[in-house]
Amino acid sequence: MLSEDTCFLNHGSFGATPITILEEQTRLRSIIECDPVRFFERDYIALMHSSIRRLAEFMNAEPEGMVFVKNTTEGVNTVLRSLELIPGDEIIVTNHSYQACWNAVDFVTKRAGAKTVVVDIPFRVENDEEVLDLVMSAVTERTVLALIDTVTSATGLRMPFEKLVDSLQKGDVDVLLDAAHGPGIVPLDLREIDAAYCTGNCHKWLCTPKGSGFLHIRTDRKKMVRPLSISHGASFEGTDQEKFEFEFGWPGTQDPTPWLCIPLAIDFLEGLVEGGWPAIMERNRSLALEGRRILCEALGTTEPVPDSLVSSIASVEMPGEGEVGPMSIEGDPYHNYLLDEFGIQVPVFPWRHHSRRYIRISAQLYNSIEEYEFLAECLKQSL
Repeated sequence: MLSEDTCFLNHGSFGATPITILEEQTRLRSIIECDPVRFFERDYIALMHSSIRRLAEFMNAEPEGMVFVKNTTEGVNTVLRSLELIPGDEIIVTNHSYQACWNAVDFVTKRAGAKTVVVDIPFRVENDEEVLDLVMSAVTERTVLALIDTVTSATGLRMPFEKLVDSLQKGDVDVLLDAAHGPGIVPLDLREIDAAYCTGNCHKWLCTPKGSGFLHIRTDRKKMVRPLSISHGASFEGTDQEKFEFEFGWPGTQDPTPWLCIPLAIDFLEGLVEGGWPAIMERNRSLALEGRRILCEALGTTEPVPDSLVSSIASVEMPGEGEVGPMSIEGDPYHNYLLDEFGIQVPVFPWRHHSRRYIRISAQLYNSIEEYEFLAECLKQSL
């Protein structure tokens, strides 16, 4: 449903949902509204379990440890608010971390008298080992958790998260894997990765309706984590697994249709490209790399990180020096200028943690190389 008047290069922010999947959401909503009581009493749980099983299969995850949340920020908060921190405990974040999740870490550490340890990683890095060494050098005997991205938001860096999870957890530091840019943008094998916690979005690269995320909790950590909304499940009488599923599955009345569209979304997109999801991810990554090359040429700069650290989003420094202002809900002035003057929807991020502004492109199946060439021409005209 994307407007034909817009050159949409910002799939990474909120995704975009194919009409076929929106039609399925409408169908499900119609079933609910025909008899809401019947739906929630008789149909909802089975449909939710089916959706969880398909998503778990897609990421080779343990379905018994998978629950739904509305988005990654909710998943991160759910884990953090369940931790029993004591004064002096430390939680690691990097200076590439998504600000909303970083804020949540600051909230829980401040409340407990604990400490947020920020790992300074430059925007321009040479290889995986540079990132790994910087993060591991921040670990102390007081480190209890590390918040690690699969792919960073503002800076578009494909983190070596597999190596980071392995190294951190071998040192008895739990990892909360922020996979907001996870399913459908990088291969995820949650059994192999074995992070204590992983939370991500389906409404980005799986293209489900907005408000569709997951939280995966390793078996040995399930009893420690409670949902943000304490509801009927708190007094539910059943097995530990039944109680776990009910607590997260019924936080109160809400629209479950974004979650219930997950199986169709996975299968629908998989069928659009020969080779399925591996081919989709490689196609989008190749397009993002070529788009980045075109962008760097237009801005008179070089590719900031090696190809191995790029997935389907890529960021480049904007030219110019000077003070970098705060991020705002209204968007960066130049971001708004590109949209208003040229019809290009592409994010420009003021990132104070690096004292730079970044422009970030996304690549999804509906994008083409001509769109990045158009962006480049507009940049040359206006900068």
